[in-house]
Amino acid sequence: MAGMVEENHAVPGVVSVLSTILERLAERNDAVRGRPVAPHHRASAFHGLTKPSISVRSYLERIFRYAGCSLSCYVAAYIYLDRFLRRHPAVSLHSLNVHRFLITSVLAAVKFVDDIHYNNAYFAKVGGINLVEMNYLEVDFLFGIGFELNITPVMFTSYCSILQREMYLEPPPSPPRLHSCSTEEDPSSGCQQKQVAVHLVFSGT
Repeated sequence: MAGMVEENHAVPGVVSVLSTILERLAERNDAVRGRPVAPHHRASAFHGLTKPSISVRSYLERIFRYAGCSLSCYVAAYIYLDRFLRRHPAVSLHSLNVHRFLITSVLAAVKFVDDIHYNNAYFAKVGGINLVEMNYLEVDFLFGIGFELNITPVMFTSYCSILQREMYLEPPPSPPRLHSCSTEEDPSSGCQQKQVAVHLVFSGT
């Protein structure tokens, strides 16, 4: 694809399991979805008119192949999605909004986690939307999570454990809308340790 660089790597476990979780959640919410959120609600910007032809799994794999994100970004994106949904209980992920939520949460995560990353125009191409919409979604998403981008090492590890359990078909006994985790600080851990932990758990090495 012109202007885009494909990363030729096998799809890691964290990408596969995250796509499985979101696909399952969207399908479940499609079956029980009630009234859409009000037009003035922040989540209304993520709502499409028709279901995208690309599956959640294929969409996330596309992001992985072209966006060049570290594996930690996908865990961070998962955490940010959980934060958004917890702050807005009336909102649910479904087939008309999950793709936009996904590309936007990854964009927010890559800017916070990775030192080097592509710009919004590139992410818009990867996500199949225009730059104006990408910028608008990013602002809405950041306000939607209250600009709460920091992730403690303990919280990061806890979400990694949730994803790992899902990968080995051992779901938590009572999962909430997404998941909840402890926010206890662990000052001895840092970003580099997060990257190593995710690589060891999900890359298959």
